[in-house]
Amino acid sequence: MKDWRFWFAEQRGTLMAIAIFIVMFIIYSSNHPAGFNANVVQTASNKGVLLAFVAMAQALVVITAGIDLSVGMIFTLTNCLASWIVVGSPVQVFFGVVGVLLVGALCGAINGAIVIYGRLQPIVTTIATGAVYYGIALAIRPNPGGSVDETLADFFTGRFFGFIPASLMTLAAVVLVVWVPFSRSVTGRAAYAVGSSEAAAYMSGVNIRRAKFAAYTLSGLLAGIGGLFLTFFTYTGEAAYASGNAYTLFSIAAVVLGGVSLFGGKGSAIGAIFGALAFRTIGDLLFVFDFDPLWQPLFQGVVLLLAVSIGAFGLFRIRNRLDWFG
Repeated sequence: MKDWRFWFAEQRGTLMAIAIFIVMFIIYSSNHPAGFNANVVQTASNKGVLLAFVAMAQALVVITAGIDLSVGMIFTLTNCLASWIVVGSPVQVFFGVVGVLLVGALCGAINGAIVIYGRLQPIVTTIATGAVYYGIALAIRPNPGGSVDETLADFFTGRFFGFIPASLMTLAAVVLVVWVPFSRSVTGRAAYAVGSSEAAAYMSGVNIRRAKFAAYTLSGLLAGIGGLFLTFFTYTGEAAYASGNAYTLFSIAAVVLGGVSLFGGKGSAIGAIFGALAFRTIGDLLFVFDFDPLWQPLFQGVVLLLAVSIGAFGLFRIRNRLDWFG
């Protein structure tokens, strides 16, 4: 197989997600009352980036053939925490941001440690830890409130050069700093190997524990970045159980739309990002076309069901599961 054919086969899911997003966003912007302008792009970017961070977090775990049902609660917890400690002098704000990111990474590390050393199923583990994280968030913010440094929030929610959304640039920076080094590292390749076949990876001498632990820890970090950005956008913190669950479910749909296999070992966080942007654009399209709000959850649920089903259809065409990764 030629190099370009191999590359296309490997990136097919990501390219499909990019194409879907572009088409949907063109339809959205062309039918928006304000048309295509900087404000429309900025608003869409700010909303899409939140789900994109959570989808990236989910993708890292799914690549290892796991699933993290606590990403939405880590997202909620870090939002509540940021509304409490990312205030004050520049030094206090700096350490507040670092604290939020460390808490997000710690939550992911706890998930990974329980899955690895407790030998529990990821779905069971993350349901339990998600409940704990939500309880902590509720203890921090029993009622919506708090604040955040306005200068920092305005910087990350504004625009560069009058048109480029700062949130989108930050997302790109996170991809370059977190995802690219991880995916090209020995640990990142080990995570893919674990997702393809954990038994084969073990027999090949792959450090399975380190790969899984790194994936879960980075997943928590990315969810924490999403919670921090939510605070920047809303200037407040809220322990919203429904919102946390929604982001968890939508992140699963986003990773599948982005070409990440729910069976592990295939896909990328970049595909998950465009899957998230495409999924978020669906809600914008419903708004633009004045879709009845009562029917919107039903429509999004159907899209979620179809997205998850797509991830399983590919395996029906093969006899040997390992061919899925060829």
